[in-house]
Amino acid sequence: MKQPSITSLEILSKLIAFDTTSREPNKQLIHYVETLLGEHGIQTTIIPNEDGSKANLYCTVGPTDRPGVMLSGHTDVVPVDGQAWTRPAFEMTESDNRVYGRGTTDMKGFVACSLAAMINASRSTLATPMHLGLSYDEEIGCVGVQSLLEMLRLAPVKPAMCIVGEPTSMRVATRHKGKMSILVRCIGREGHSALAPNALNAIHLACDLVQVIRDAQLAIQQASQDAGDPSEIPYTTIHVGRIVTDQALNIVPNLCTVNFEIRYPADTHPEELLDSIKQSASNIVAAAREIAPEADMQFSILNAYPSLHTPDESPVVQFVKTLVGANTTTYVAFGTEGGLFSEKVGIPTVVCGPGSMDQGHKPDEYIELEQLDQCDTMLNKLVEFLAESTLDQIPS
Repeated sequence: MKQPSITSLEILSKLIAFDTTSREPNKQLIHYVETLLGEHGIQTTIIPNEDGSKANLYCTVGPTDRPGVMLSGHTDVVPVDGQAWTRPAFEMTESDNRVYGRGTTDMKGFVACSLAAMINASRSTLATPMHLGLSYDEEIGCVGVQSLLEMLRLAPVKPAMCIVGEPTSMRVATRHKGKMSILVRCIGREGHSALAPNALNAIHLACDLVQVIRDAQLAIQQASQDAGDPSEIPYTTIHVGRIVTDQALNIVPNLCTVNFEIRYPADTHPEELLDSIKQSASNIVAAAREIAPEADMQFSILNAYPSLHTPDESPVVQFVKTLVGANTTTYVAFGTEGGLFSEKVGIPTVVCGPGSMDQGHKPDEYIELEQLDQCDTMLNKLVEFLAESTLDQIPS
């Protein structure tokens, strides 16, 4: 099979140069990808957000009347603010068999390999199609992918399986937890700090709520330990990430917000845990209203995505294991869009990509060149298979 006219490393250099931090637009990167694929005869579907500053991208190489294998990646990256980078964050630097730059591991490395593979596939006649889906705003809770999911849900022909290329060191991951992000507005009564007992401090309400969350976490953890499960953090976790207020020190604050998240394994219902926390919060509010009738705790779910739990006997698991030469599967601690493809669209999904999340979200983020080579090899094998085989020949 002919080699692609542009390498994954060359593409990665271009991708890193786009500052696609989630707070920034990704339209320049999407335009680059659209142009690059178009030069090789690959038509793309662009799904913009409301103001056109961001977009998802979807394309297919091969026949469009039958399901194929989808490669999935997100285009956004986390911020570099406050991090002690010693190399340019948005410029690829190669050193000691590594390439450095924001997104090298999470997850522009896989996106680059996927684009090279799509170009490679376009130079063959595929018996089974290969699809590519790129999303935005994954890093803030798998938000942007929703419009891509809706397009796939309504499509007459959906992909038969999906490989989400988050960094797994090229191991085949079949499981990860789901996540629910919650905002709570704690409402008290303002007052002069010299007369604090006559007011109701919203921060104190927030602290009472945090104690409820900590107690709930401890109970969950103890129950899991009692069950003797040896897995790494197999139980639901509750994490308070932000407590925010904006008042002068000599004012008793009447508003404080608390952000917390629930990360939960498959077959767990986070709504039940949230309801329990809300019930405890209502007891706190009832006592607070004896001082200030306006006291309240208002809960809002900001975003959520489901867990992923693809059975090991699933064809997608067996197939991707053959592509990477693996005998076993693993799980990842972080969340991905994989559970959404599986639950919302019914596309069996695994997570498998180059690099390790040990390097993700850190200053001087890097990926090993060997990992990119392994990913290129896997995707070249995929292209070769799709050129020669139909879906019913995929190992099961």
